[in-house]
Amino acid sequence: MSDSSSTRDAVGAAVGRASGASGASGGAAWTRRAGVAGAALGAVAAGVALERLTVHRSVRRKARLALDAAGPYGTLRGTPGRVPAADGTELYYEVDEPADFPLPRTDPAAPAPGSGDGLGGPEVSPVPLPGAQSASGRGRGATEDTAGPVAGYWSRLVELVRGRGGTGSAPVTVVFSHGYCLSQDVWHFQRAALRGAVRCVYWDQRSHGRSARAAAGEAVSIDLLGRDLKAVLDAAAPEGPVVLVGHSMGGMTLMALAEQYPEYVEERVAGVALLGTSAGGLGEVTYGLPAAGVRTVRRVVPGVLRALAAQSELVERGRRVTADLFAGVVKRYSFGSPREVDPGVARFAERLIESVPVDVVAEFYPAFAEHEKTAALSAFADRPALVLAGDRDLMTPSEHSERIVVALPGAAYVLLEATGHLAMLERPEQVNEHLAEWLARTIRTHGSTARPASRSASAGSSRRPHRR
Repeated sequence: MSDSSSTRDAVGAAVGRASGASGASGGAAWTRRAGVAGAALGAVAAGVALERLTVHRSVRRKARLALDAAGPYGTLRGTPGRVPAADGTELYYEVDEPADFPLPRTDPAAPAPGSGDGLGGPEVSPVPLPGAQSASGRGRGATEDTAGPVAGYWSRLVELVRGRGGTGSAPVTVVFSHGYCLSQDVWHFQRAALRGAVRCVYWDQRSHGRSARAAAGEAVSIDLLGRDLKAVLDAAAPEGPVVLVGHSMGGMTLMALAEQYPEYVEERVAGVALLGTSAGGLGEVTYGLPAAGVRTVRRVVPGVLRALAAQSELVERGRRVTADLFAGVVKRYSFGSPREVDPGVARFAERLIESVPVDVVAEFYPAFAEHEKTAALSAFADRPALVLAGDRDLMTPSEHSERIVVALPGAAYVLLEATGHLAMLERPEQVNEHLAEWLARTIRTHGSTARPASRSASAGSSRRPHRR
């Protein structure tokens, strides 16, 4: 029996066991509803198949291997560190110290080292260093008209950070928290641009990336992830202001931190950026499927995932066999304009997601239905806040970001057009521009102390989305 047929049988058996709980009397009704859901999912699969009919499977496999070999995405590394969580799970983080990346460049228009593949893939602007001369003879402190708005914001950011360095104060640390089924490497383009400018910490959530696998079968909650983040903060940024950046599940982690450690937020947190995330109500998300199908899928999926997790080795083999279908689904749910995404970046997103075992996917999934942290957002009310979303995000739709802005009325709200869930990969230059502007403002107003300089620290921001 082939891997693909074995996996198909395993999925069928899992669905059967999950649906069995409905009882014999409800079997016919469940079958009708499952048919609706199957048709919706089948439509997605059909679209993927049509897209790929013209390319032979072996050619596509070779192309994936070539992209893996050539792409630099996810290769940037910092000083490693490890800290045990409260339950003993080892959490992995890396620190990028400005002194470790002096960036001796002379042209502010040159791409940040390591940001692109050199083969026409996307690149991002570096942080320009004040005082250095560009090819035109102009100093980097005046680069906004020569290298775009990002360079101008980065320049002011560097000047602010360097100004703090001369005071003997503990450095500002920017801490990045990634989302579900990803790793710290998803911040590749932001990391490339920020190196040499400000102290940054990137960490892997438990059972993701280079962090240790938590005890199998144990329940995961967003609150637990908030406690994990606190352990990382204590180890990697024991003093000085911290600026928190979170995407998707990472943003939820920041909310859990605020709910459980409000004193820490009051004393240490200088600002917060929430990208493509939600404060609750994820049970309402349709994932782009018809409402009737979503209700059925939502009820069945937890049982299916548990059953598949029990046969994880078989499922992992099946994922490799069905790589073409998997790639299409990843593009559909990661990007707002999938046909415009560079192939190397799309393949990088696939690698990040496929690296997470199915049993980890199953253990984390129930936590999202239970997630509700709207009240916790009040802890960030006096901090400069950035809320950024993609208008085509199917995982955490922009309506969820709008609800966050209601709870944080001083937040700057940016809605990126034709953009999906992984905005930092799909629109890296635009994301970097808004992060740079927000970071410069945050460090200027709150960099000396986490306590707010005034209630108007977010002056210039608006509850209306800034569309890009």
